[in-house]
Amino acid sequence: MNSAKDMTRFQHRRRIALAVIILLILGALLTVRSAWSNDWAHEYIEDFGIGVIVLAILGRMWCTLYIGGRKSSEIVRLGPYSMSRNPLYVFSTLGAFGIGMMTGSLTVAFALAVLCYIAFYFVIVAEEGYLETNFGETYLAYKRDVPRFFPKLRLYREAEVLSVKSSMLYKTLADGLVFFVSYPLLEFVEYLQSANILPVLFRFY
Repeated sequence: MNSAKDMTRFQHRRRIALAVIILLILGALLTVRSAWSNDWAHEYIEDFGIGVIVLAILGRMWCTLYIGGRKSSEIVRLGPYSMSRNPLYVFSTLGAFGIGMMTGSLTVAFALAVLCYIAFYFVIVAEEGYLETNFGETYLAYKRDVPRFFPKLRLYREAEVLSVKSSMLYKTLADGLVFFVSYPLLEFVEYLQSANILPVLFRFY
């Protein structure tokens, strides 16, 4: 029971961290605009960013298919978890990269991805301490075999049969859709900047 409560607490921290990151990102982007002089380059980066966000949402749901409801009771080593110990954070960081692309700036996109990675690093370290305490050698072996964050594709192993709680899948989808909020919001910010209502303090390529 305590293990389940501990993992629930970590998951709650993760959601808070993700929400804070998104709010800070959107707040910072109020004064940022693309430095590209060609509109086509700006629009192309934005369009690609939408695709990146979709990939991030689908990736997070893929992770939930394997881990949903089981993180506090077993070490999952299949699917995305066979390549990275924290693929959910990998896809969330990818989502931050996509949000940055909504500004039309690759510099902003990479900067937001790095900031997201740093923020998740502290959550990951806390979770690792919990997992080592509760799963011992089983988790230590997993740590030795699979990288903490950046996936190794050659390690991929698939599961023949999957069992997932539908409520967990829907919750992950709802959490991921928060990334899409960036699109209409940043388009509105761009309009306000064009109308000189919001100041443009920084321009990045």
